[in-house]
Amino acid sequence: MIAFVSGPVAALAPTLAVIEVGGVGMAVHCTPTIIAGLRTGEQARLATSLVVREDSLTLYGFADDDERQVFELLQTASGVGPRLAQAMLGVHSPDALRLAVSTGDEKALMAVPGIGKKGAQKLLLELKDKLGAPLGASGLVGAQRAVATGPAPWTEQLAAALIGLGYASREADEAVSAVTPQAEAAIAAGGSAPVPQLLRAALQSLNRAR
Repeated sequence: MIAFVSGPVAALAPTLAVIEVGGVGMAVHCTPTIIAGLRTGEQARLATSLVVREDSLTLYGFADDDERQVFELLQTASGVGPRLAQAMLGVHSPDALRLAVSTGDEKALMAVPGIGKKGAQKLLLELKDKLGAPLGASGLVGAQRAVATGPAPWTEQLAAALIGLGYASREADEAVSAVTPQAEAAIAAGGSAPVPQLLRAALQSLNRAR
């Protein structure tokens, strides 16, 4: 098992990062939240899970070991493969998923593209005794530790992340507009636009609009 990869970021796509490890480019599938914080040419360290199929070897990347563990636990539920498990982590942090499952929050799971009401109900039943209680950390802090922030336009990063999650360009633009005051407040306070937090807020605004 490849537990983690560490090295300079060679290339980025909406849901894929290529990390150079010992002269070899490792293609790592990541959530848009992770991608939004990576920068080409900068160092990154991602926890990873290798999914082996008869015709493929696919490496999935995460902010930390906790996120990877939740990714693997989610796949113990029937009908949940690595893509859906990663989509769930693209919308919710590990603790948010634990909270949703422990409180029976169907709507939280239905916010994930590809999960309907019946699917959410089934997942709540199957995962109830597997994820455990929230740990108290948001999981987002870990994501910020694992990836670097930089000066790239936050609006472009956020829109690309939302489109990578399956939202239409129009929806992405509306969500970016909805969280612009939050971003401007962070910048005015002397910081930079916190893209991972903004992505969470944008997803919440999209869920409310549905």
